[in-house]
Amino acid sequence: MKVAVIGGGPAGLMAAEAASARGAEVSVYDQMPSLARKFLMAGKSGLNITHTEEAQQFLARYDAPLLREIVAAYGGSEAVREWMAGLGIEEAVGSSGRVFPLQMKASPLLRRWLARLEERGAVVRLKHRWSGWDGGTTVQFEGPDGEISVEADRLILACGGGSWRRLGSDGAWTEQFSSQGLETAPFRASNAGVLIGWSEHFRDRFEGEALKNVRFSAGGESNRGEAVITKRGLESGGIYPLTKYLLGGGTLTVDLLPDVSEAKLAAKLSVQKPKQSLSNRLRKGARLQGVKAGLLREALSPEELRDAGRLAAGIKALPLRVDGPVPLDEAISTAGGVPWTELSDGLELKAHRGVFCAGEMIDWDAPTGGYLLTACKATGWAAGQNAALP
Repeated sequence: MKVAVIGGGPAGLMAAEAASARGAEVSVYDQMPSLARKFLMAGKSGLNITHTEEAQQFLARYDAPLLREIVAAYGGSEAVREWMAGLGIEEAVGSSGRVFPLQMKASPLLRRWLARLEERGAVVRLKHRWSGWDGGTTVQFEGPDGEISVEADRLILACGGGSWRRLGSDGAWTEQFSSQGLETAPFRASNAGVLIGWSEHFRDRFEGEALKNVRFSAGGESNRGEAVITKRGLESGGIYPLTKYLLGGGTLTVDLLPDVSEAKLAAKLSVQKPKQSLSNRLRKGARLQGVKAGLLREALSPEELRDAGRLAAGIKALPLRVDGPVPLDEAISTAGGVPWTELSDGLELKAHRGVFCAGEMIDWDAPTGGYLLTACKATGWAAGQNAALP
């Protein structure tokens, strides 16, 4: 059984591993000079590979029913941890339950993974750009020595999403789908920073500072965490789960003191002497200063800042006008791609037998925290297992 895999990220490599484990002759093709570049980039911040969250809650992080089934069948986070241990990589578990390689790097893990694939007979072809497709399992590539045609018994597509073009995830594979009359859902930013038109004064004073221990809300959903003030808006994990509600712009609400009630704040602020400066009133009545106090000045009117009740309401629900997410290419991940309706339960394209899809090129969404990598590995595993069946 000859299996060709297009894409050498986590989903493609997992598909290659699963197929080769079932005895398939596997070749992996990637357009970049080296494999798993986005994976390695994620490793620069420690490589959060999965999460220790209880299984039911873990699966609820995924927005597609079939994806939840696939992640569960794979074994969820436990399977990822066992897989990493099998490569001889020790783990570290953070206080929030996030799991990392003990060395907090991706490169040692990737080297061992590729060595194991090589031991199992998988062949890697770098600098091979997918250039043609007959709709079946024959594909063409532009390689270092010109165009080649590859005939396989099964084809696994793990071509990535639409962000981080310079790392190889450019969404160009949608052109091949269009050539076969296959529709794809437009890519949209997920787990991305948001654009806010700060005043010059606020931007110059607070760019780079972190809003810590706050609650962000949008679209009826809330998330407690932190975010960093950027030149263009806000960035970091506290707002990433809410990006999907702000794709066309909207209001991001910030609770600057999640553990203090509005009534208690109003009472404390009301007893502050009106002749005091705003800085002193905030510091004494609400223990707010620095970037949080600056954000209140940025978003509230002078009348709201003077009135204790309105100021307390603003502290608990500060409205920030969001123009939209950062450009798609800057998003940590993207939703969009191959619709689930085009795929069988085994991730085979219904209209193109023998062709399977995996990873971020499928239309699904999940938060950061190890859930993205777990799902990429799980869909790669499922595609590889099924592709290697007789």
